[in-house]
Amino acid sequence: MTDGQLARSASRRLTRAAAIGAGVVLLGVVLLSGCASSGSAPGSAASGGPATAPSASPVAAAPAAGVPADCQPYERTELFFGTSRKAGPPVSDQEFSAFMDAEVTPRFPDGLTLMSGLGQYRGSDGRLTKERSMQLILLYPKPSVGDSGTKIEEIRHLYEQKFNQESVLRADDPEPRCVAF
Repeated sequence: MTDGQLARSASRRLTRAAAIGAGVVLLGVVLLSGCASSGSAPGSAASGGPATAPSASPVAAAPAAGVPADCQPYERTELFFGTSRKAGPPVSDQEFSAFMDAEVTPRFPDGLTLMSGLGQYRGSDGRLTKERSMQLILLYPKPSVGDSGTKIEEIRHLYEQKFNQESVLRADDPEPRCVAF
Protein backbone atom coordinates (compact mmCIF):
# COMPACT_ATOMS: atom_id res chain seq x y z
CA MET A 1 0.00 0.00 0.00
CA THR A 2 1.12 3.53 -0.67
CA ASP A 3 1.31 6.15 2.05
CA GLY A 4 -1.89 7.75 0.70
CA GLN A 5 -3.75 4.43 0.81
CA LEU A 6 -2.55 3.77 4.37
CA ALA A 7 -3.69 7.23 5.45
CA ARG A 8 -7.16 6.77 3.88
CA SER A 9 -7.50 3.31 5.49
CA ALA A 10 -6.53 4.68 8.90
CA SER A 11 -8.92 7.61 8.44
CA ARG A 12 -11.80 5.22 7.67
CA ARG A 13 -10.99 3.14 10.78
CA LEU A 14 -10.90 6.25 12.96
CA THR A 15 -14.18 7.52 11.49
CA ARG A 16 -15.81 4.11 12.12
CA ALA A 17 -14.44 4.05 15.73
CA ALA A 18 -15.74 7.59 16.32
CA ALA A 19 -19.20 6.60 15.00
CA ILE A 20 -19.27 3.56 17.28
CA GLY A 21 -18.16 5.71 20.24
CA ALA A 22 -20.86 8.27 19.49
CA GLY A 23 -23.41 5.46 19.32
CA VAL A 24 -22.33 4.18 22.75
CA VAL A 25 -22.58 7.69 24.22
CA LEU A 26 -26.03 8.16 22.64
CA LEU A 27 -27.15 4.81 24.05
CA GLY A 28 -25.95 5.87 27.52
CA VAL A 29 -27.88 9.14 27.25
CA VAL A 30 -31.02 7.27 26.18
CA LEU A 31 -30.66 4.79 29.06
CA LEU A 32 -30.17 7.54 31.62
CA SER A 33 -32.90 9.79 30.19
CA GLY A 34 -35.56 7.40 31.41
CA CYS A 35 -34.25 7.90 34.96
CA ALA A 36 -33.14 11.51 34.83
CA SER A 37 -36.41 12.80 33.39
CA SER A 38 -38.58 11.49 36.21
CA GLY A 39 -38.87 13.93 39.08
CA SER A 40 -39.42 13.17 42.74
CA ALA A 41 -42.85 14.44 43.62
CA PRO A 42 -44.17 14.24 47.18
CA GLY A 43 -45.32 10.73 47.90
CA SER A 44 -43.03 9.18 45.30
CA ALA A 45 -40.63 6.37 46.14
CA ALA A 46 -37.66 8.74 45.82
CA SER A 47 -39.09 11.10 48.45
CA GLY A 48 -39.51 8.26 50.90
CA GLY A 49 -43.27 8.03 50.47
CA PRO A 50 -45.28 5.23 48.93
CA ALA A 51 -44.36 4.35 45.38
CA THR A 52 -46.70 5.59 42.68
CA ALA A 53 -46.75 5.02 38.96
CA PRO A 54 -44.67 7.53 37.01
CA SER A 55 -46.75 10.27 35.45
CA ALA A 56 -47.43 9.83 31.76
CA SER A 57 -46.01 12.50 29.53
CA PRO A 58 -46.45 12.80 25.78
CA VAL A 59 -42.65 13.02 25.39
CA ALA A 60 -41.69 10.51 28.12
CA ALA A 61 -39.20 7.98 26.82
CA ALA A 62 -40.00 4.31 27.19
CA PRO A 63 -37.59 2.55 29.54
CA ALA A 64 -34.68 0.89 27.77
CA ALA A 65 -34.65 -2.89 27.53
CA GLY A 66 -33.81 -4.42 30.90
CA VAL A 67 -34.31 -1.17 32.85
CA PRO A 68 -37.18 -1.28 35.36
CA ALA A 69 -40.02 1.10 34.51
CA ASP A 70 -40.05 2.43 38.09
CA CYS A 71 -36.38 3.45 38.21
CA GLN A 72 -35.56 6.72 39.92
CA PRO A 73 -32.44 8.92 39.54
CA TYR A 74 -30.15 8.49 42.55
CA GLU A 75 -26.73 9.96 43.27
CA ARG A 76 -23.86 7.80 44.60
CA THR A 77 -21.16 8.91 47.00
CA GLU A 78 -18.43 6.76 48.48
CA LEU A 79 -16.48 7.70 51.61
CA PHE A 80 -13.21 6.02 52.57
CA PHE A 81 -12.33 6.11 56.28
CA GLY A 82 -8.81 5.26 57.39
CA THR A 83 -8.33 3.66 60.80
CA SER A 84 -4.68 4.52 61.57
CA ARG A 85 -3.99 7.38 63.95
CA LYS A 86 -0.91 9.56 64.23
CA ALA A 87 -0.69 8.67 67.91
CA GLY A 88 -2.34 5.72 69.58
CA PRO A 89 -3.93 2.51 68.41
CA PRO A 90 -6.01 2.22 65.21
CA VAL A 91 -9.72 3.00 65.34
CA SER A 92 -11.31 -0.18 66.74
CA ASP A 93 -14.35 -1.96 65.31
CA GLN A 94 -16.31 -0.89 68.39
CA GLU A 95 -15.31 2.78 67.95
CA PHE A 96 -16.19 2.72 64.26
CA SER A 97 -19.52 1.00 64.94
CA ALA A 98 -20.37 3.60 67.59
CA PHE A 99 -19.51 6.38 65.09
CA MET A 100 -21.77 4.78 62.47
CA ASP A 101 -24.63 4.49 64.99
CA ALA A 102 -24.27 8.04 66.31
CA GLU A 103 -23.33 10.04 63.20
CA VAL A 104 -24.00 8.18 59.94
CA THR A 105 -27.20 6.18 60.42
CA PRO A 106 -29.21 9.16 61.77
CA ARG A 107 -28.24 11.17 58.67
CA PHE A 108 -28.96 8.30 56.23
CA PRO A 109 -31.59 6.13 57.95
CA ASP A 110 -32.97 4.65 54.70
CA GLY A 111 -29.89 2.51 54.18
CA LEU A 112 -26.23 2.36 53.25
CA THR A 113 -23.48 -0.15 52.53
CA LEU A 114 -20.28 -0.50 54.54
CA MET A 115 -17.32 -2.60 53.47
CA SER A 116 -13.93 -3.10 55.07
CA GLY A 117 -10.70 -3.32 53.17
CA LEU A 118 -7.02 -2.56 53.13
CA GLY A 119 -5.90 0.79 51.85
CA GLN A 120 -2.83 2.93 51.55
CA TYR A 121 -2.09 6.59 50.97
CA ARG A 122 0.78 9.04 51.00
CA GLY A 123 0.19 11.58 53.74
CA SER A 124 1.06 15.25 53.71
CA ASP A 125 4.34 14.32 55.43
CA GLY A 126 5.30 12.19 52.40
CA ARG A 127 5.13 8.88 54.27
CA LEU A 128 3.24 5.92 52.81
CA THR A 129 0.67 4.55 55.25
CA LYS A 130 -0.99 1.16 54.87
CA GLU A 131 -4.08 0.65 56.98
CA ARG A 132 -7.39 -1.08 57.40
CA SER A 133 -10.06 1.13 55.90
CA MET A 134 -13.84 1.31 55.71
CA GLN A 135 -15.73 2.16 52.53
CA LEU A 136 -19.19 3.65 52.96
CA ILE A 137 -21.48 3.67 49.91
CA LEU A 138 -24.44 6.05 49.97
CA LEU A 139 -27.22 6.23 47.37
CA TYR A 140 -29.68 9.08 47.74
CA PRO A 141 -32.44 10.61 45.59
CA LYS A 142 -31.22 13.19 43.08
CA PRO A 143 -33.59 15.89 44.44
CA SER A 144 -31.88 15.63 47.87
CA VAL A 145 -28.34 16.28 46.57
CA GLY A 146 -27.90 19.56 48.48
CA ASP A 147 -29.14 18.25 51.82
CA SER A 148 -27.31 14.93 51.44
CA GLY A 149 -24.08 16.72 50.45
CA THR A 150 -24.24 18.78 53.65
CA LYS A 151 -24.75 15.64 55.74
CA ILE A 152 -21.85 13.89 54.01
CA GLU A 153 -19.52 16.81 54.73
CA GLU A 154 -20.62 16.78 58.39
CA ILE A 155 -19.76 13.07 58.61
CA ARG A 156 -16.32 13.63 57.08
CA HIS A 157 -15.53 16.53 59.41
CA LEU A 158 -16.72 14.68 62.52
CA TYR A 159 -14.65 11.58 61.71
CA GLU A 160 -11.52 13.63 61.02
CA GLN A 161 -11.89 15.43 64.36
CA LYS A 162 -12.93 12.46 66.50
CA PHE A 163 -10.21 10.10 65.25
CA ASN A 164 -7.44 12.62 64.45
CA GLN A 165 -7.50 11.90 60.70
CA GLU A 166 -5.83 13.95 57.99
CA SER A 167 -8.83 13.44 55.70
CA VAL A 168 -11.75 11.23 54.67
CA LEU A 169 -11.73 10.56 50.93
CA ARG A 170 -14.98 11.41 49.13
CA ALA A 171 -15.78 10.12 45.63
CA ASP A 172 -18.98 11.16 43.83
CA ASP A 173 -20.21 9.56 40.63
CA PRO A 174 -20.60 12.20 37.90
CA GLU A 175 -23.92 10.80 36.62
CA PRO A 176 -27.05 9.70 38.48
CA ARG A 177 -27.84 6.00 38.63
CA CYS A 178 -31.15 4.39 37.81
CA VAL A 179 -32.38 2.79 41.06
CA ALA A 180 -35.48 0.64 41.57
CA PHE A 181 -36.69 -0.99 44.77
